[in-house]
Amino acid sequence: MAQVQVQSQATNAAAADANQFVTTSLYVCDLDQNVTDSQLYDTFNQVGQVISVRVCRDIATHRSLGYGYVNFGNPIDAAKALDQLNFTPLNGKLIRIMYSRRDPTVRRSGSGNIFIKNLDKSIDHKQLHDIFSSFGTILSCKVATDSSGLSKGYGFVQFDGDEASQKAIAKLNGMLVNDKPVFVGPFLRKQERDMAVYKFTNVFVKNLSESTSEEDLKKIFSEFGPVTSVVVMRDTDGGSKCFGFVNFENADAAAKSVESLNGKKFDNKEWYVGKAQKKSEREQELKNKIEQSVKEVTDNSKGLNLYVKNLDESINDENLKDLFDQYGTITSSKVMLDPSGISKGSGFVAFSTPEEANKALLEMNGKMSHGKPLYVAHAQKKEDRRARLQVNLLN
Repeated sequence: MAQVQVQSQATNAAAADANQFVTTSLYVCDLDQNVTDSQLYDTFNQVGQVISVRVCRDIATHRSLGYGYVNFGNPIDAAKALDQLNFTPLNGKLIRIMYSRRDPTVRRSGSGNIFIKNLDKSIDHKQLHDIFSSFGTILSCKVATDSSGLSKGYGFVQFDGDEASQKAIAKLNGMLVNDKPVFVGPFLRKQERDMAVYKFTNVFVKNLSESTSEEDLKKIFSEFGPVTSVVVMRDTDGGSKCFGFVNFENADAAAKSVESLNGKKFDNKEWYVGKAQKKSEREQELKNKIEQSVKEVTDNSKGLNLYVKNLDESINDENLKDLFDQYGTITSSKVMLDPSGISKGSGFVAFSTPEEANKALLEMNGKMSHGKPLYVAHAQKKEDRRARLQVNLLN
């Protein structure tokens, strides 16, 4: 049983919220693949009068999709089934039950939906449900698991309204659950999370004059909005390290200060002003820049480099260049040699543009040189050649 180190909530709040949402249809998920319609009917009909059931199946294979619907004759029986059968085993697998909401606008609104992370790995769906059920009517509750069914340490709870979710966030965020402080906050879709990344209140400033004080910084940055804190970093002797941080009350003010002050000169020093980042964020940004640079170099070199084989042993780098220079500007030419310095009969020629390389390929592939037909093709990386070979073998 999960131990929550917070004061218990009054259960009548949940009862009051329950009256706001009335339905006779239940959505049942986490079903074992072999559960049939009749099993589902027998399980739920023990609680109240079931009108219909359906295990949803793949149209082509008819295999269970792992979820289904149960419709009762009245909302009281539906509520009783939700209370008594949620997180109970069926074919040895715990099922999860929630009210079925047919209106997609309600489901997609995200109203009442919260995200929980830093959960102890021992907490399952039922325990998570028990922790949050005192705040209101729960429509769905899930702990994220890996392919082996082990908790990933985070989960989701959706209430039937924002009031209940706000109460849960206010009470449980930062509280200890099984001796671990949990984060509880509003659930954000990926697009919303991506947008949140760009919002910041803490600004980093560098290339300051040694005489620039915290009072100077506060005066300059306060023009853009209320500043909550300012610090100039100093060494052990109290001397300025020529960089510091300014924290604003709101993200808009922080963004305006970066836009206005970055690159501006103060005391003949050009300031860098930007979002303050954690070390991990800086490392990731640097990694992304390096990967982008490598990609740009790779993209720019595509189609420029030709591979030539079946060369006569007498041909050297300069001779190879002479063979191809009529087709454009050659940036490099190289004949491959073995350890003893003898030609391997192959080499590379690089042009300044893909058009020049293509023209050389069309004209020189198969052309006779020293009594031998040349083979000319676009040069490929070893991994690219292997991938193409594998595709050809599969075909």
